[in-house]
Amino acid sequence: MEPHRNDYRDTWVEVDLEAIANNIKAVKTLQGKDVTVMAVVKADGYGHGSVEVAQKAIEAGAEFLGVALLEEAVELRDAGIQETPILVLGRVNPQDARIAQQYNISVTVFQIEWVLEAKKHIACDERLDIHIKCDTGMGRIGLTEEHTLLELLTIIRSENALNLMGIYTHLATADEWETEYLDKQLEYFQAFVDLAKKTTGSIPYIHYSNSAASLRYPGHNYNMIRFGISMYGLVPAIDTAPDIPVSLEPALSLHSRLVHVKKVKPSTSISYGATYQASQEEWIGTVPIGYGDGWLRKNAENRGEVLVAGERCPMVGRICMDQMMIKLPREVPIGTKVTLIGSQGHQEIKVEEVAERLSTITYEVPCTLNSRIPRFYQ
Repeated sequence: MEPHRNDYRDTWVEVDLEAIANNIKAVKTLQGKDVTVMAVVKADGYGHGSVEVAQKAIEAGAEFLGVALLEEAVELRDAGIQETPILVLGRVNPQDARIAQQYNISVTVFQIEWVLEAKKHIACDERLDIHIKCDTGMGRIGLTEEHTLLELLTIIRSENALNLMGIYTHLATADEWETEYLDKQLEYFQAFVDLAKKTTGSIPYIHYSNSAASLRYPGHNYNMIRFGISMYGLVPAIDTAPDIPVSLEPALSLHSRLVHVKKVKPSTSISYGATYQASQEEWIGTVPIGYGDGWLRKNAENRGEVLVAGERCPMVGRICMDQMMIKLPREVPIGTKVTLIGSQGHQEIKVEEVAERLSTITYEVPCTLNSRIPRFYQ
């Protein structure tokens, strides 16, 4: 697909929204009928575009949205997503609880002090939905003691404006083969759930499953899953990918064009530091993307490749802020498409390949591609 130009760049991202829809439908087939899918669209939809992804996810059957920041939730509401519940998975400042209340946004709570301060700012005649976060071993945010949970529940029950909508935790090792730590977390969380139910009765949403757990352990997910990285067609961890029972469709591809092509003599140096020198006469192409776009220098340092005319071509020299160079097999016309992530002919460069090259995880690759690169949707 060639982009409909409304910018001036020769570099762009394509997002296949149908792939996202298909991934949601695939995970739903694994779950029970009463399991709600939360589409996690934080960090601008993992770099794919939060509003566009959220709209498609809802169309495909997601009934909840998850974000990290209050402003991310407000952006979705301002974009016209009014009816679908949204949960902020990170901490909201207590003085901003009124904003969440006005926009009908659910907040994560795990501190007694937070509730006491938030009470000063919310309207008593409007509802603020709350999900209590339990830290069962992630070590990030969440309450860790039963007495804290009991005190929080007591305060929430005494305030008409506060509505307990859910309780949840986050798993630290669901994408690993070893399950001992995961089992301990689930046992710890079950104790919190039992205590909360005993104290308050039924709780609308109980959730712990991220993409890895929802795909690897279907049928053990209480009544909500938080579908994040795999909604975008990416595996949570490369080594446990064979354990995923559905076929995921990658949604993102990254492309550019050759803006300069030249033949260089042997020993010609390329880019900063003169770290690459041509070993013979070579055709060198310049591609207008760099670390200023989130295409990190390490891509070239670790022998990264791109696709040109269906062939793999190595990156050479150091990646600059706005440009990089590649070694071409022959003279290629200026304007020829360069694929950094995606397919050309019989060749494909996956996000997983880029992640391995960068010694990182699949999550980081699309999130790093910043807003300088326009997104186009199909």
